[in-house]
Amino acid sequence: MASILIEGADAIFTGLPGAEMRATGSIRIQGARIEAIGRLEPRPGEQRIDARGCVIYPGLVSTHHHIFQSVLKGISAGIDSPLFAWLRHAPYAYWNKLDEDALRVAAEVACAELLLSGTTTCADHHYLFSELYRFDPAAVLFEVAERMGLRFVLCRGGATKGRMFDTPEIRDLPTEPLEAMLRSIEACAHRFHDGAADSRRRVVVAPTTPPYALHVGELKEVAAAARGLGLRIHSHLSETRDYVDFCLAQFGKRPVHWMADHDWLGPDVWFAHMVHIDEAEMQVLARTGTGIAHCPQSNCRLGSGVAPADRLAAMGGIVSLGVDGAASNEAADMISELHSAWHVHRATKGASATTVEEVVRWGTAGGARALGWPEIGTLAPGQLADIAVFDLSHPRYFGIHDVALGPVISAGQADVRHLLVGGRTVVADGAIPGLDIARLRGEARRVVARLTA
Repeated sequence: MASILIEGADAIFTGLPGAEMRATGSIRIQGARIEAIGRLEPRPGEQRIDARGCVIYPGLVSTHHHIFQSVLKGISAGIDSPLFAWLRHAPYAYWNKLDEDALRVAAEVACAELLLSGTTTCADHHYLFSELYRFDPAAVLFEVAERMGLRFVLCRGGATKGRMFDTPEIRDLPTEPLEAMLRSIEACAHRFHDGAADSRRRVVVAPTTPPYALHVGELKEVAAAARGLGLRIHSHLSETRDYVDFCLAQFGKRPVHWMADHDWLGPDVWFAHMVHIDEAEMQVLARTGTGIAHCPQSNCRLGSGVAPADRLAAMGGIVSLGVDGAASNEAADMISELHSAWHVHRATKGASATTVEEVVRWGTAGGARALGWPEIGTLAPGQLADIAVFDLSHPRYFGIHDVALGPVISAGQADVRHLLVGGRTVVADGAIPGLDIARLRGEARRVVARLTA
């Protein structure tokens, strides 16, 4: 097995709690895993990666994305709209125009953006599965992620009931009978899911939004099917005040308590957003080990609010970060997400609300916990070698006293010098091997022109 030594870094964040968050020295990789961290001498014939002028983080883990939206950025009709109006103007207005070519280009754009922001693992919530399609969206997404080197989790979404809109030009979102949905998820899992510790691909059961996408009697059946297949469960929850009001009006309970009644809580479940949850709901989440994917940039962009991620984390709950879809977060990169998480909680709750170290843990170890993947998200001997080397040679980083904080506190365009996934280099000297960025830009322009024609 190949041996790699990453040496000379100015600082190392490990993703571990407390004093163990910081380390010094070099990192040795043997095969797919970290062998040692500290004062290490090079071995004969060992590959050496120069990290001078850089800081090292664990590979970032995004726990909620909508990759197909990467060719739906900045749609003018929805740019100033709140969530429900934005849904109508953006993803729901274009879903039936997204063919295999558009999805592949969107996936390449998303993977490139994630990798070049230091992200090594992405959970993508894809909910567009239609009989109109003459291709398998899951196959396209897994193929692109594997080719580009990203560790990929497909959260297989979908709905058994549709949502109506007030404009006839918007085609109803695709739906499936429950039995057909569960059969399709099982087939997808048999084809793609790999539960091994060093896996690069996994499948999750993820109906789009439980109160709107499933009939009440189907919730327990979906949860039982997921657990019977050994798959985790994911969805949206409590993203807006309207969501909470709908659950109270329809079911007489707030969303978290309603989900508890249907076996949708536990250490194998995490929900995106959770902006409007109260103290009692947070206590239930913490007690049951149910995680959240905190998406501050999308929630700010849509005016949804700020999730109490800091409060849940203080209770011992599982908090992770997700970039959400690029149509509601036009800079869907993880370093921007960490920067926003650090800012919004302090802006709304005071300077002591959170720290850089905490948001880094949300974006690394917290993501690993949410995904049930303990072998990633931290840098320690025995862990998978998912490692981000951030270059601090841009003037924005000059003058920083504590350089370990640089990628977050001075965030803008992330400058990833090297990125490794399981010891495999997927970004080298700031570039993705084999990817022609100019070509990809042209492909994205072509797809946008076709979608808007």
